[in-house]
Amino acid sequence: MTEEVLQDGKEIKRQIKVDPKELIMKIVFIIAAVVFIAAVVTICVFIFVQAVPALKEIGLFNFLFSSEWDPDVEGTGGGSYGIATMIVGSIYITAGALIVGVPIGFLTAVFMARYCPRPLYKVMKPMTNILAGIPSIVYGYFGVRVIVPFIRDTFGGYGYSILSASLVLGIMILPTIISVSENAIRAVPKSYYEGALALGATKERAIFRTEVPAAKSGIVTSIILGLGRVIGETMAVVMLCGNQTEFPDSILDGVRTMTANIVLELGYAEGLHRGALIATAAVLFVFILIITLLVSLIRKKAK
Repeated sequence: MTEEVLQDGKEIKRQIKVDPKELIMKIVFIIAAVVFIAAVVTICVFIFVQAVPALKEIGLFNFLFSSEWDPDVEGTGGGSYGIATMIVGSIYITAGALIVGVPIGFLTAVFMARYCPRPLYKVMKPMTNILAGIPSIVYGYFGVRVIVPFIRDTFGGYGYSILSASLVLGIMILPTIISVSENAIRAVPKSYYEGALALGATKERAIFRTEVPAAKSGIVTSIILGLGRVIGETMAVVMLCGNQTEFPDSILDGVRTMTANIVLELGYAEGLHRGALIATAAVLFVFILIITLLVSLIRKKAK
């Protein structure tokens, strides 16, 4: 490989040595990037190709805003496919999980970043990582054995409800919120904190009025990432939400989320029924895409 350079107004050529290992790794990285892009495009195309015919037959408005879900499991040609109750159920459980998880996760992150003694931090950090690695079905089993009986005995009702699912999902998103928020707070230059103290602020004011606003992009990103996990969660929700296709009157009522609807019925669905479930997945995909775009916009704004 040669490179042309100018020296004293004369064009000369010099030889550049190319490391074979560097060239091989560059090719490997390009292949990996191409495979990743191809996988994402394939998934998107598959979902929407399967969903569009069903949406045309059902009608987009009826599909999104009708509250009647009565699939044609016998193949008679009838059936109603409306996911409004499932969208509402997903929103309720997502909001409940954020109400539970965001304050606890944020305050825990502040404690670990600025208040936690070193010996205690060495215990809390691995515990946070362990919490992130617990499978969803284990969380669901914990909710069935502990949370559901507690809610049934304390507040009444069936126990399998919005409140049960929200509490468990709120616990599930804690590791994401804690880890990302803590890293964002630690990334704030110490001069911000020291400058606030020099101006007469207390430690709490220096943290919550100076450092936290400076780290708000990372904190908001952690919340949105937690939101994405809640929307896409399936196993724990199926075990705890009650799976009722009706609009809830209170947080003690059961609901069915979009993910729960897909996993419960996809195994035996055929024809239009199957297409409606794939269309539900497409709606869920659009929600996740919007969340991802929000994360990108927040990071761009922060830069």
